[in-house]
Amino acid sequence: MSKGKRIFIVIPAYQAAKTIESVFDRLPPELSEKDVRILVVNDGSTDGTGEIVRSIVARRHDTELIEQPRNMGYAQAQKTGFQQALQQGADIVALLHADGQYAPELLLQLLEPLEKDQADVVQGSRMLNSQALRGGMPLYKFIANKALTAIENFAFGMNMGEYHSGYMLYSRRCLESIPFNRLSDTFHFDGEMLLMASKRKLRIKEVAIPTRYADEESHLKPVQYGFDVLRVVWRNARGQYSF
Repeated sequence: MSKGKRIFIVIPAYQAAKTIESVFDRLPPELSEKDVRILVVNDGSTDGTGEIVRSIVARRHDTELIEQPRNMGYAQAQKTGFQQALQQGADIVALLHADGQYAPELLLQLLEPLEKDQADVVQGSRMLNSQALRGGMPLYKFIANKALTAIENFAFGMNMGEYHSGYMLYSRRCLESIPFNRLSDTFHFDGEMLLMASKRKLRIKEVAIPTRYADEESHLKPVQYGFDVLRVVWRNARGQYSF
């Protein structure tokens, strides 16, 4: 019996030695019934992330480690993973963070619209179910998310619940339609992907996910991130995303 579409899970990993094994432990067991391949992109970590992933690869036939020669950043790690996934025949590519903040347990739910060809992009959104603050999102992040999203919706003519979730899944059609290597190397790469998907008239579906803030170490700098978002708005207004 066919297992359906070929699914790749791309996990950018930087200094994730403390968390990445638990991410694998939390993957739904039902994924084994699908045609799934996991690509971990170790982005120049110096904390033993590579060694831990190699131990995971040794006991999992579905996992591959890709080593970046140095720390190249969140967006570059994604781009490397996406390129490899496309080269290896991916029909669907799911982005999963190595710190466990975005629940691996929800992958099946997020994959469903893509498997049923009901969407080209699926975003796990923390802002749809009004539970972000209850899930531990700091108030300043909540307010900033709301404010930046309002600016982006107005500027882009879209109606997203947020642009700032890193739980993103793409169809092959989407990744082949968007020249993602031409997008920025900032933490707002995910938001740029949503903007470009809208420009390409691709189908975007938001799925509500719970918010989870624990003791993960974030490498995102909030002030810099805010300026990156506004830079995307400005560049779009100047027609610099018309490619």
